Amino acid sequence: MSKLTEADLELLRDTAVRFFDDQLPVRALRSLRDEGDDTGFDRAIWREMAEMGWTGILIDEKHGGIDPGYTAIGCILEQSGRTLAASPLISTAVIGAPIIAHAPRDSQREDVLARVVAGDCILALAHEEGSRHAPHCIATRADKHENGYVINGRKTFVLDGHVADHLIVVARTDGGDNDRDGLTLFLVDATVAGIHRARTNMVDARNSANIEFDEVAVTADAVIGTPGSGLEILESILDGARAGLAAEMLGTGQEAFDRTIEYLKVREQFGAPIGSFQALKHRAAEMYCEIELTRSATYGALAAIDAKDGEAAALASAAKAKACDMLELVSNEAIQMHGGIGMTDEADIGLFLKRARVTQQILGDAIFHRDRYATLIGI
Repeated sequence: MSKLTEADLELLRDTAVRFFDDQLPVRALRSLRDEGDDTGFDRAIWREMAEMGWTGILIDEKHGGIDPGYTAIGCILEQSGRTLAASPLISTAVIGAPIIAHAPRDSQREDVLARVVAGDCILALAHEEGSRHAPHCIATRADKHENGYVINGRKTFVLDGHVADHLIVVARTDGGDNDRDGLTLFLVDATVAGIHRARTNMVDARNSANIEFDEVAVTADAVIGTPGSGLEILESILDGARAGLAAEMLGTGQEAFDRTIEYLKVREQFGAPIGSFQALKHRAAEMYCEIELTRSATYGALAAIDAKDGEAAALASAAKAKACDMLELVSNEAIQMHGGIGMTDEADIGLFLKRARVTQQILGDAIFHRDRYATLIGI
């Protein structure tokens, strides 16, 4: 379970609220988008997050982190979702760092993790290859060569891939493209010869990249864990990231709901606030209920991961599926209740819908996770 008490978590949550409201409000995302920022996030603010210990929140104290657990990072991510904060928190602290903890050599692990904790290293998981999330469907190959491997293949939708200092590459060292066995994780310097990165312009103004690997040579020391057993490591880390992403989506949904309720109070039609109309009250009540159900599912999954509960994987999928459904409903209703103004770029509510559509796809959509949940519980 989380190493923090409820009082500790409340303090962390309050700190995150103040930080994101002050340092990364919605207008900060607008500024990054409108200026065409090459990085996609503010590196100075990322280092402030590092100083607060957030970059090392899932790294143990032995390697410079604070490791309070997934419930703690969920509290932070929920607040980041409220302001649509652009940062490499998920790609680096929630996905990358825990994978690096499985690196085979202490020197390799300590060097990279120390830089992550300091805010000086960005990590990116080069995993997806198709248009939909399919964790074990990997065609990228890593063939044995002299004292190491040669990687060839192509990755899509690599979060923060265009600015990452190190890539964690999922490649096949054995078996066919759809086999669950035979996958290996590699820690690769993103600047080595043969890696070609192209940033993609996402609808939510956030970072992603397409990456090609053309005869990329790595040493045997680049292998994370045991060759051929990468999916075992990957699945457990992805479950933590799925629950963490659900927390961010919860924050996005909550903020979109809060903004919509405020708008219903001030927008008048036929001489009365539209929030007084019974039909809109019913729709708002449904939004509220879905948000609270998502909150329960999300923090239940985060607590299960902290406790290493045997049902953690199923609960992570349940949380992500619920978050996808909730955010689909809330973002649609928020736009509709704002009326014509909600469709304009000047209104922030549209940015929430755009982020919703992207997060619904990251690490699996609702359909993927409902199917996975059913499989995990034996239906």
